[in-house]
Amino acid sequence: MDDVFNAAAYFIDRHVAEGRGDAIAIECEDRRVSYADLHELVNRTGSALRKELGVLPEERVLLLMLDSPEMVAAFFGAIKIGAVPIPTNTLWTPTDYDFVLRDSHASVVIVSAALYSKIADAVTASPSVRHVVVAGGAAGGGTIDFDTLAGRGSPQLEPEPTHRDAQAFWLYSSGSTGRPKGCVHLQHDMKVCADTYARGVLGIEATDRCYSVAKLFFAYGLGNAMYFPLAVGATTILWPGPVTPPIVYGLIERSRPTLFFSVPTHYAMLLAHRDGTREFDLSSIRCAVSAGEALPPAVLTRFHERFGVEILDGIGSTEVLHIFISNRRGRVRPGSSGELVDGYDAKLVDEQGTPVARGEIGSLFIKGDSTCREYWNRHELTKDTIQGHWIRTGDHYYQDEDGYYWCAGRSDDMLKVGGMWVSPAELEHTLLEHPSVLACGVVGREDPDGLMKPLAYIVPRAGIEPTPALAKELTAFARSHLAEYKRPRWVEFVDALPTTATGKVQRFKLREKAKSAR
Repeated sequence: MDDVFNAAAYFIDRHVAEGRGDAIAIECEDRRVSYADLHELVNRTGSALRKELGVLPEERVLLLMLDSPEMVAAFFGAIKIGAVPIPTNTLWTPTDYDFVLRDSHASVVIVSAALYSKIADAVTASPSVRHVVVAGGAAGGGTIDFDTLAGRGSPQLEPEPTHRDAQAFWLYSSGSTGRPKGCVHLQHDMKVCADTYARGVLGIEATDRCYSVAKLFFAYGLGNAMYFPLAVGATTILWPGPVTPPIVYGLIERSRPTLFFSVPTHYAMLLAHRDGTREFDLSSIRCAVSAGEALPPAVLTRFHERFGVEILDGIGSTEVLHIFISNRRGRVRPGSSGELVDGYDAKLVDEQGTPVARGEIGSLFIKGDSTCREYWNRHELTKDTIQGHWIRTGDHYYQDEDGYYWCAGRSDDMLKVGGMWVSPAELEHTLLEHPSVLACGVVGREDPDGLMKPLAYIVPRAGIEPTPALAKELTAFARSHLAEYKRPRWVEFVDALPTTATGKVQRFKLREKAKSAR
């Protein structure tokens, strides 16, 4: 790859130059946006940001937007002029937005009208924000209408000659273990992920149609629904609204995606939903993908049995941008995260940094060229996490003799019981095999002697009564499938588990709940 590389030129301009302008890039509700249309909208957005709003290279542009063609145009329009877009979680609180604006010093905010009220106070308080652009409706108060702004932009725009290692965009972590961390990603990072995972594992082609339950502001969704299809001239199906099972099933049946991306929690929700005796038609899906947390084997098996669709579970991170370990079609090993994606290296080490033997649990480190440059304004955390070419993922894993990687929980989630490691993920997967369990989260709780033991929070399936007898039954079920020390010492029933916007169980909230209940 040449030193001069602008991601917008690769993912947007290239398709028009190579004759794919008439192909459909985006389907969003009743809209159809061709690659030529998208090229023009990106150019108009980028040139308006530069000429009308005075945005300079490396200035930050915060995007708080629903999935839409405007979101794609704002993202690549900013990159094309050398500015730095920051797709931002639409489910955060005003306090989160206030922190990110102050941390990033964003000079422009582009926000969907439906979300404006969530960030309005933070924008007012921000010393760095010069302009607020609103897409999809009026907001008043000195804001700028997106369509009007883009209309003033030029349909022609030369890409800024950025270096391949220049910053291109930031993604803030979900904040599930503390305040959000800004991951600084570079111009070449998206191409690396498109080449290694989308092409290398999924075999994505121009004829594919991609639909992602995970939204564009997630690292996972950004690849699934934006730069994966745009890398090969395929079509992305964007949906700006909620992703309840009835809506998702309806969208799949209408839009007929060939590649479907979701998270374990949502796959379980899809399986729990029925529409009388009618079965949903998922026959268009040639491949389904799961990430975000380990996919329980029971969910994988039931989904395949019900719909005939194979789910490829994998692990990725915001820091590495997308999936770096994945199962492959035709050789899925239920319960594992799969095999290393070509282009990445992995090592498992003990607390002293010494590599562990096959079959032993160790801390997972990854090496790959899509890893972020740093955490913005987090110098010490950057040094602790990114160590030379390697990044510490914070996950515990072991590798079997066939090269498959198996999740043993987060480093801060692992439990030492009787001097032995217990993986919350392993216990959760086992309990989810029980027909009465819809969802499960396992954390540690101290017993009267101050020793840590497993506590299981259980969400029963619809129609199942949460009784002491069921709690005993689940404990016995776990004991029959796992070593005695791994069984839950307590089972408590809850209506729902706390999760992040990506569907990960927020075990830190369960730990707080366990402490307060003692």
